[in-house]
Amino acid sequence: MQSEKTADKAEASMKSSSGSARLGRDVQHKIGQQLRAMYDDVIKEGVPDRFRDMLRQLDNPDDGSSEGSRG
Repeated sequence: MQSEKTADKAEASMKSSSGSARLGRDVQHKIGQQLRAMYDDVIKEGVPDRFRDMLRQLDNPDDGSSEGSRG
C-alpha cells in the first residue's frame, strides 16, 4: 500500500508540458537523497593507491619510467 502511495505521488509530481514528462522538485530531491545514502560509503573510501599510481603515470608519461622501452 505504501508503494502505491509513493508511485501515485511520483506520478502526480510529474509535469507534462510540451509532451515530455518531467519529475517535480520533491521527487528529484528524494532521488538525490536515496542516491547519496546508497553511495556515501563508496565516496568515503577514496581512490585506491594503485589507481592513483596509474593516473599519475598517465598524467606524466615522460617521467623516466618508460626510458628502457625507448631507443
